[in-house]
Amino acid sequence: MTPASRPEPAAAPLSARTRELLEAPIAPTLLRLGAPNVLVMVAQAAAGLIETYFIGKLGVDALSGVALVFPLVMLMQMMSAGAIGGGISSAIARALGARRREDADALVLHALLISALFGLVFTAAAWLGGAALYRQMGGTGGALRVALVYSGWVFSGAVLVWLFNALASVLRGTGNMATPAAVTCIGTLLLVPLSPALIFGIGPIPALGVAGGAIALLLYYLLGGAWLAWYVASGRGVMTPRLRGFQLRRPLLLDILRVGLAGAVSTVATNVSIGIATALTGAYGTAAIAGYGTASRLEYLLVPLVFGLGGPLVAMVGTAMGAQLPQRALRATWIAAAMAVLMTEAIGLVAAAYPAAWLRLFSEDPAVIAAGSAYLRAVGPCYGFFGLGLLLYFASQGAGRLKWPVIGNLARLAVAGLGGWLAARAGWGLPGVFAAQGAALVVYGLLNAAAVAGGAWFGPIGWPRGNARLLRRHAA
Repeated sequence: MTPASRPEPAAAPLSARTRELLEAPIAPTLLRLGAPNVLVMVAQAAAGLIETYFIGKLGVDALSGVALVFPLVMLMQMMSAGAIGGGISSAIARALGARRREDADALVLHALLISALFGLVFTAAAWLGGAALYRQMGGTGGALRVALVYSGWVFSGAVLVWLFNALASVLRGTGNMATPAAVTCIGTLLLVPLSPALIFGIGPIPALGVAGGAIALLLYYLLGGAWLAWYVASGRGVMTPRLRGFQLRRPLLLDILRVGLAGAVSTVATNVSIGIATALTGAYGTAAIAGYGTASRLEYLLVPLVFGLGGPLVAMVGTAMGAQLPQRALRATWIAAAMAVLMTEAIGLVAAAYPAAWLRLFSEDPAVIAAGSAYLRAVGPCYGFFGLGLLLYFASQGAGRLKWPVIGNLARLAVAGLGGWLAARAGWGLPGVFAAQGAALVVYGLLNAAAVAGGAWFGPIGWPRGNARLLRRHAA
């Protein structure tokens, strides 16, 4: 039990779902829980890809304009689902593992309040600073006009995105991956007809262009969030949050934020890295931005795939650490890490070998395909390191220990930003800029692996035998 938490008179009994996280075989449980979670995250990524596919029909300016906004949209997605969302899942999992049921119930409403405030911050930031940011990233002319329209609409509904992901994170903290998966998949199916209907118009619905794509996406989050809110409020999850008598408790806010804000630093560093690469690419023209933007979407697709394993891993590691079972937490982490590396490296190698197969889904422009192919050939073979680093980041969220994942992401940012700038200054062109992005992924993965192997969850690093030594100290 954390010192800041209010103790209960007696330990609450473990639910069947919590007991499974503590006692069931690790690999089969991860795969079973991960399958719907992979589905939900792929469906969420598919929502953006569906929109991009149809917006691509509007021309290179439209595709480039949306590419300028995409890093900020993904920053919001990764912060709400992965950073603060991970903090929510971790706090709930650790509370349930330690049998602090009353705290787990109260954490739900604290999570929703935090997420709503973050959503308002994103709306204000995009409306006030979006134009300057997109200009700095190379946006001009028609591409900049598209970016401003799309950004204005998407971020008007930022609170909807944040609340949707907060509710999904609450359920994932209990080990329930199936309900968010069902909600997301049904919503994605609705997007298939809705997005083109609003972009191009149909019947009485006027053609709204890129604004239509943004509106369709917001409707997806509105309806999905309403469904998840009903599910949680009805008591069908493990927790039973109550508005009556609710009081803000600073310790519970901090329990979410100390993990969530550390994750947010990592998320910001990741997206700043993408933003810097977009700005460096912008020096080579609008088609280069569009090519890089569409190619890098494959990397963003890896995030939900790894999160498919990372979501249940946060719950499993957090529950095990709350129950004082660190050995189980570490075994689960390395089993999941091996799965993530195999999955992401396979995708990266295929993308590097056949880049045009992905890029032609969005554009037939030769310059767009050439720029995107240069990116995938340079960075695709390094995707396994990205999968390793990201998976260990999720595991560290569950453990509530994010110091080294934050350092790893900052190191990635330094290598990608400084290396890309030096490559551009040296005249190495787009291949040099993209090579720096690949090297940054290698640094990210190896640094996170060395930290966890060295016992970073239990004290100062003592690599290579840190965990064995520190586990004995932890047990004592």
